[in-house]
Amino acid sequence: MDTRQKIYISLGSNKGDRLKNLQDAINLIFNKIGKINIISKVYNTPAVGFKGDDFLNCCVVLETDIAPENVMFGLLEIEISMGRVRETNAGYQSRIIDLDVLFVDEVVINTKILQVPHPELHKRRFVLKPLLEIAPKLIHPTLNQNMTDLLEDCEDTSVLEPINIWLKNPSKQFQFSNYNYIAIEGNIGAGKTSLATMISNDFNAKLILERFAENPFLPKFYEDAKRYAFTLEMSFLADRYQQISDDLSQLDLFKDFIISDYDIYKSLIFSKITLPEDEFKLYRKLFYLMYKDIAKPELYVYLYQNIQRLQENIKKRGREYELNIENDYLDKINSGYLEFLKNQTDLNVKIIDISDRDFVDSREDYLWILAQICE
Repeated sequence: MDTRQKIYISLGSNKGDRLKNLQDAINLIFNKIGKINIISKVYNTPAVGFKGDDFLNCCVVLETDIAPENVMFGLLEIEISMGRVRETNAGYQSRIIDLDVLFVDEVVINTKILQVPHPELHKRRFVLKPLLEIAPKLIHPTLNQNMTDLLEDCEDTSVLEPINIWLKNPSKQFQFSNYNYIAIEGNIGAGKTSLATMISNDFNAKLILERFAENPFLPKFYEDAKRYAFTLEMSFLADRYQQISDDLSQLDLFKDFIISDYDIYKSLIFSKITLPEDEFKLYRKLFYLMYKDIAKPELYVYLYQNIQRLQENIKKRGREYELNIENDYLDKINSGYLEFLKNQTDLNVKIIDISDRDFVDSREDYLWILAQICE
């Protein structure tokens, strides 16, 4: 389930290189907190509430699954890292960077650290004007007005001057536009479903997830591998073939590319491990009859993790039928994939060792993997 929220943030600076300060803050928000969806124009605005140099102001829409209060703590840390010093009881003052949470979707939050909607936003033209650009349909949940109405009713008479320079969205550094179809592969517990889902959410991709949970033979296989191996592999092959054929043939005009958490060739890799020789030969004939007709990924990403990390991940996700998987079985799967990839000439393959990475809980690791994929 996607737990991400849209968080609307205002940025302002009136000390030093103001434009660079805004860009640096946006880069840090992206690196530490979440994806930047939209950035407004930048406006030159007079200081409000005190005498000081003009500000540059803008607003952004952030998408993240980090809790709103933790987002606020993250923004405060970014301000400190950029050199802002908050003086208690000093009132409004000049600042290198000022970051405020305006809205979290359209919910109301009232805690010691965070109040949303921001209690002053409807009084500030330098907030409402850029916010109207990027969220015209957003409704203030307590005033029950959209941004157009709030701007019309705002008593602030400050003159805002748009500048002719646009801030860069750091999300754009990761380009998937060269690919129509990307497959993320890996051993059991490597994290392929998590990564495919995260990329799909962040980069507007159609997501194809393997339907392993619907396979009634999988728990039976782990209980009695010899008896159910051929039945399991055949059912997986038929389901994967149908799913990929159907999903790739259905054009989605609202998605930029397709990403899946498997490639159908895994059927041959697993069957070679699980089936006796005579059954494997029959299976291989059936496999290649299907394989020649199915679309191949334009980028094949293999996530490598060592056996210890795989076992940790398997235990963490807690599927009962997987808890007794032996190291030897995982090692054979790793070897099978690497042997296939070593001899592969038709696919564009990237092997990424993530044994020391935790891209689910570490945004830094997630961005590192994206950089490896898009390199």
